[in-house]
Amino acid sequence: MSVEVLDSATIVNFVEDEEAFNVWICDRFAHLDTDHDGLLSYAELLKELQSLRVFETHFGIDVKTDPKELAHVYNSLFVQFDHDSNGTVDLGEFKAESKRMMLAMANGMGFLPVQMLLEEGSFLKKAVDRESTKLAA
Repeated sequence: MSVEVLDSATIVNFVEDEEAFNVWICDRFAHLDTDHDGLLSYAELLKELQSLRVFETHFGIDVKTDPKELAHVYNSLFVQFDHDSNGTVDLGEFKAESKRMMLAMANGMGFLPVQMLLEEGSFLKKAVDRESTKLAA
């Protein structure tokens, strides 16, 4: 993990860089597709959502969360990715929804830089690294 400074432009620029974004999406999808069938099942995507621990912590402190509420939230998120409602998420759906979510995050951040603790290999860390590389060139 590392502490980085980023703003909405960092995210937007990464998403709009079709080559860099596609590489990250394909790598992430392949990592999540544990049975290598080219589709993400609910169970495969659930592992990723649970690892983020967004709903189980509040500013890094564990909080007790109702398991039924968590299941409902995770199911709702899966439905967001499963555009054709066939019970699986293909690469196109994963890319489209990831892009939509990242742009919504950028929109919510605004233009002022923020300091964040980022996990190595995460979308935001890749975006920051890409931005740093461009500035250094």
